[in-house]
Amino acid sequence: MFVFDRHPSRYRHWKLAFDGPIATLSMDVDENGGLVEGYALKLNSYDLGVDMELNDALQRIRFEHPEVRAVVVTSAKERMFSAGANIYMLGASSHAWKVNFCKFTNETRNGMEDSSRHSGLKFLAAVNGTCAGGGYEIALACDEILMVDDRSSTVSLPEVPLLGVLPGTGGLCRLVDKRKVRRDLADVFCTNPDGVRAERARAWGLVDAIAPPSDFAARVQARALELAELSDRPQGAKGIELPPLDRRIESDSRIDYDWVGIEIDRVRRMATLTLRAPATAPESDIAAIEKAGAAWWPLAMARDLDDAILMLRLNALDIGLWVLKTRGEAAHLLAADRALAANASNWFVRETIGMLRRTFARLDVSSRSLYAVVDEGSCFAGTLAELLLAADRGYMIDRTASGDTGPTIRLSPANFDLYPTVAGRSRLAARFNSEAVADALRARIGESLDAPSALAAGLVTVTPDDLDWEEEIRLALDDRAGLSPDALTGMEASLRFSGPETLETKIFGRLSAWQNWIFNRPNAVGERGALTLFGSGSKARFDWQRV
Repeated sequence: MFVFDRHPSRYRHWKLAFDGPIATLSMDVDENGGLVEGYALKLNSYDLGVDMELNDALQRIRFEHPEVRAVVVTSAKERMFSAGANIYMLGASSHAWKVNFCKFTNETRNGMEDSSRHSGLKFLAAVNGTCAGGGYEIALACDEILMVDDRSSTVSLPEVPLLGVLPGTGGLCRLVDKRKVRRDLADVFCTNPDGVRAERARAWGLVDAIAPPSDFAARVQARALELAELSDRPQGAKGIELPPLDRRIESDSRIDYDWVGIEIDRVRRMATLTLRAPATAPESDIAAIEKAGAAWWPLAMARDLDDAILMLRLNALDIGLWVLKTRGEAAHLLAADRALAANASNWFVRETIGMLRRTFARLDVSSRSLYAVVDEGSCFAGTLAELLLAADRGYMIDRTASGDTGPTIRLSPANFDLYPTVAGRSRLAARFNSEAVADALRARIGESLDAPSALAAGLVTVTPDDLDWEEEIRLALDDRAGLSPDALTGMEASLRFSGPETLETKIFGRLSAWQNWIFNRPNAVGERGALTLFGSGSKARFDWQRV
């Protein structure tokens, strides 16, 4: 079983240094440090383990180093920034592993842009050598790219001509949507395996600036300081240490955390994730919140849920249905939401909101069916109501016929304002595909909505009464788990992102989908496919039909 925990003291692939408002993340990949055996990570190429460390480093910069206002992403190797994703790793990996790798890598890149957009953390790629494929995609995720002009270093996206696949971690979309590179030049660039040197890269808009080797370090430092001046992160705040998660793997069917429990039914191919509300209202004044630190419920819950999602995605591939449940007091959740809203300008609370936002976004892009079950003891309120809104369907028990209110749903302002999806809209707006319908529900903030009220408001899908509840839920879950996983993945991804596209929805809904398909095609991974034969000296043999 693979886990995502990492700590700077045990990094094998990144060096993290701090100098006032500047953090420097230097890629220094250990060739012999692959996550699994069978390949060497030469030329600063990377695998999932390298990205796990990068994800951890970014989290620690966000929470443990609030004084950091700009991050320089560079390489510790001379004349080599990064050769990108390790090709031999990709060639030897299962289809599912390749897709999971691309998805997590996408999320890490998107998280950098999310922090720049919402938290004032600016990123500068200091490309100090050859930068290919996924290496250039790391640079593209930064706010700016400064490249060394040493007459030999290049930037490239060589996946199409060399491997028969795509730049699968956002390269194509960031090239034209983010950097606004002219389409014909982008076409030339993406079909040229040799890449583009510094002068042309600047002229085409592939990088922002270039500098000779003699002036490169000084230019990087000066530009990083200028970017830091654009940030509103605090200069004198004390960081919040992120301790190891208390993850208890009790068996192959149960994983438990402080605030999340996972029960896996391998026969029925489903997992139940139960999120627990705090036993009392969380700290609400900023001094108490900062004292609580990583134990503050909104952050502690987000870290548990984030890890639970990643663990299931990587280690339980045949578990296609996730059942989302909650337990606890709604009043405590709403108190937590009030604390988040009242202190949203504080750096720590802002970073906690960012962690919650990115964690819920992982649900949106997970290739799993999501069913929310609102049963006795549930507390789908405020922030935890996002689970219900993220679900493909919601089932809520109706006990009103027996004179019992039963469980209720309560919205808070957080459901409208704090957690936009990767499509840039609230989950309420995405649910109804209408901003107006979603906004109309603001009038019901704080109201306890029983099953008939929640159904009328469009917040749940089905409300069986207590006599039929057990049977209807069983049939609904078994029916979903019996459908084609491939068809469901395509259907869910199409339905979850209604409305206008964003860079992120293009990356996940278009680029990732096509990469997924290409990874299955013999032109890439067949016996004579480009990815299979890479490095062998043999030429790929393509099926020339366009399908």
